Amino acid sequence: MFSKIADRFRESTNPLYRERNDLLKRGEKVIDLVSGNVHQHGIYYPDSILKKALPDAAGASKIYRPDPLGQAIAREAIRDYYREEGLSIPFDQIVLTPGTSLSYWYAFKLLADPGDEILCPRPTYPLFDSIATLAGVDLSCYRLNELHRWTLDLKDLESKITSKTRAIILISPHNPTGAVATQEEIEGLAAVASRHRLPIISDEVFSPFLFQGEKLPRPAATAAPLVITLNGLSKMLALPGAKIGWMAITGEPSLVKKSIGTLETISDTFLPVNEAAQFAVPALLTKGKSFLASYQLEIRKRCETAIAILSRAPRLSFHKPEGGFYIAVRINDPNIDEEAFALALLRRHHILVHPGFFYDLEPSHFVISFVSDVAILESTLGKLIGSLDPH
Repeated sequence: MFSKIADRFRESTNPLYRERNDLLKRGEKVIDLVSGNVHQHGIYYPDSILKKALPDAAGASKIYRPDPLGQAIAREAIRDYYREEGLSIPFDQIVLTPGTSLSYWYAFKLLADPGDEILCPRPTYPLFDSIATLAGVDLSCYRLNELHRWTLDLKDLESKITSKTRAIILISPHNPTGAVATQEEIEGLAAVASRHRLPIISDEVFSPFLFQGEKLPRPAATAAPLVITLNGLSKMLALPGAKIGWMAITGEPSLVKKSIGTLETISDTFLPVNEAAQFAVPALLTKGKSFLASYQLEIRKRCETAIAILSRAPRLSFHKPEGGFYIAVRINDPNIDEEAFALALLRRHHILVHPGFFYDLEPSHFVISFVSDVAILESTLGKLIGSLDPH
């Protein structure tokens, strides 16, 4: 009666989340150190701007005249954002989506046929498996080198390219390691993409949150044949509910033209982006600049707090995040199993962290987001460290 996809998605809840769900059913409070939803951690876009921008946008959108690529006023505002970042991307090379997850699906359908492969970094983000399944493509992973600040292992990447490879995913700043690819790494990646005539899908949703350097090195600024840059308002402006993301298409003109034409048809099939939210984009981007500056400082402060506390634990080691919201921590004790550790922490202290295997990390690691309030980080991370001590 059902598809093969339906059978693949009938997986049982893993033990960690069964335990969390049981705690919540009993009315217990669980401190989630994994969620990157900043609304759960007390960070919100200014209500004063929303109260003006949203009604104005609703008025502008009261007559439904959809554009499959997205309303021009929104795409022009995104073009201006990139111009301030030092990139020249025409507004007609930008496609609006209701978020980065669907942007990935669009990109997979644009670039690959069923059974083709997409290269993604390892450690990887768990949602990729579901998106790849829905798109009918396979994932193949290239290595990030933990010994050297999670750098792109370009030799390993190139060795994984086969006749079925259709694109390379870059995530920078990376989730969950916090690594930011350097200009040298980006140029090396672009050279590989050029040699093999492969598109780069560049996920830059954490781009505003850099802890060193002023500008993010971007594949769109290289000579790669085709780059699809993904971003959106969810992380950038703490607006996950706005459901505004985008794809910026750059590279060789013929490849860009074919990409835009195909994406226009895909988007026109669904027209999934909220019209009022599109008309709000210019105001949200321009009037939210002062908020973004304070938001960036707050994320940096929370990151520094987490680093300072975790650095006190002799059984733990990690590379300081260079950007983003997450940190991958190695447990330097062969007697500690990462899943057992996460379960014990949840049962004893009601603190949720992810074991490393959720992200295809080698044993033994755990992953947290450091965007929780400083007071929560101080109280919970101390308990986390204490739970590593057998005494």
